[in-house]
Amino acid sequence: MFASRNAIKLAARSFSTSVPSQSKVAVLGAAGGIGQPLSLLLKANPRVTELGLYDIVNTPGVAADVGHINTLSNVAGYTAKDADGLKKTLEGAELVVIPAGVPRKPGMTRDDLFNTNAGIVRDLAQACAEHCPNAKLLIISNP
Repeated sequence: MFASRNAIKLAARSFSTSVPSQSKVAVLGAAGGIGQPLSLLLKANPRVTELGLYDIVNTPGVAADVGHINTLSNVAGYTAKDADGLKKTLEGAELVVIPAGVPRKPGMTRDDLFNTNAGIVRDLAQACAEHCPNAKLLIISNP
């Protein structure tokens, strides 16, 4: 009788009603002028437990730099050359931030810029639909 009472007390003490907040955030366009500081800010956020970075070039370097920030979150960086890099970045993501796109070049009209960046965002959004369909998307793009 006493043993069962003690077991119930022990179980009640070890039961927690709070759920640890674990979330994966993916940044698609992480090596750009907006993606780098955004990745830095996300790494510093205590609610982010895993940070996936993706861009067409230089992302492993950005991931290494951001990874030196002393927080508990893990950082992984992938490029377009990595096999399944986009898939690895997106799997399990709850939030996807897309600061991807190209800046306006001399002689480029706003329509040209829109068509170029719309194609980039379209392709990344399709990848999100395939690999993390329940994620929320935040899109930062010109124009």
